[in-house]
Amino acid sequence: MTSQNSGGAGLRQGELIAMLAFLFATVAFSMDAMLPALPQIAAELIPGDVNRAQLVLTSFMAGMGVGTLFAGPVSDALGRKPAMAIGLTIYLVFSIVAMFANSLEALLLARFAQGLGAASPRIVGTALVRDLYSGREMARITSFIMMVFMIVPAMAPLIGQGFIAVLGWRGVFIGCFMFGTIGWLWLGLRQPETLAPQARRPLRLGHLWAGMREVLSDRQVVLSTITMTMGFAQMFALLSTAQQLFGETYGQGDRFPLWFAAMALLASLGTLINSRLVMRVGMRMIARTAYLAQIFVSGAFLLVLEGGLLPPALQFPVFFLWAVGIFTMAGLTFGNLNALAMQRMGHIAGLTASIVAALSTLGAVLIAAPVGLAYDGTAMPVAVAALACSALAWAIMGLMRG
Repeated sequence: MTSQNSGGAGLRQGELIAMLAFLFATVAFSMDAMLPALPQIAAELIPGDVNRAQLVLTSFMAGMGVGTLFAGPVSDALGRKPAMAIGLTIYLVFSIVAMFANSLEALLLARFAQGLGAASPRIVGTALVRDLYSGREMARITSFIMMVFMIVPAMAPLIGQGFIAVLGWRGVFIGCFMFGTIGWLWLGLRQPETLAPQARRPLRLGHLWAGMREVLSDRQVVLSTITMTMGFAQMFALLSTAQQLFGETYGQGDRFPLWFAAMALLASLGTLINSRLVMRVGMRMIARTAYLAQIFVSGAFLLVLEGGLLPPALQFPVFFLWAVGIFTMAGLTFGNLNALAMQRMGHIAGLTASIVAALSTLGAVLIAAPVGLAYDGTAMPVAVAALACSALAWAIMGLMRG
């Protein structure tokens, strides 16, 4: 535990994990609940260029990447709860704006702004955990948060499909508004402030510049951030093409929400495994081993795709297991990489969380967006991206000390 807690009684660990998981899941819901809406959005707004509907996802990710640059420093200056309130207000306002968008361009702008606000739960939540925990204990707590958090994305397409059935694709944004409101009230009413006034850093250019230099000169922070970029890139690439892959490539469009739920629930085992092993095995070993395993899995998947080695009855099951592996890898790596990056940065936790998340998210979007747009009716572009990103992540982690 750190000494930065403001002195409030605080939540019990179980409720803290549940609350932060819900706030993190608001971000995931904003992406995953949109997946079943993409065909309707394409048909209504851009019937001649359906691939561009994927930009509804990547614009949100880009906004979140930019928003992370501000959420952390604001939380270091004002405290975790005020920073969270500012971000969630932006998120809620532009959820409503997106609901009334009448062109793809207007929708993309609203989604970008919605992403700006959604950066707050992700970044401030990470800083809040670092206020209370560090090292392997932080990685363990983060793994529990990720495990609970993955249940919501598992159900998000089903929930999104329910809103769509009643209200059309615009109804998904009502779900976003409800999620954001519940998370805001839970945090505001139950969680004491964790950053003591004497530990706050004024929003001054000199302080920010000195903090950025400290963060970006730390070898472990930089290597962890680059590695996380590679992990996010392959996951975002799969997410942005998931509806097309399940529906068009493998003919599972009607059952897509159910398959997606099964995939996310199975992948949540990765976070459970990590929470059980991280205190004994260590963060770096688990994450690097996960990337090595993904190299072999994606390499084998590419071989069978390229060679047409699978009979039709096995093509979808093999793809599904490979996709589960991508999400399982996230559960085994992201919590550990975040903890590695934050390990020596407790005194500037908000700024560090912002820099790490901004660079990793924006870098991942720059990789994932062209991969998604390269969709050619097969899983080849995403599989190539997964292999390349996992190989780079494994190599980069080899440069870490200890």
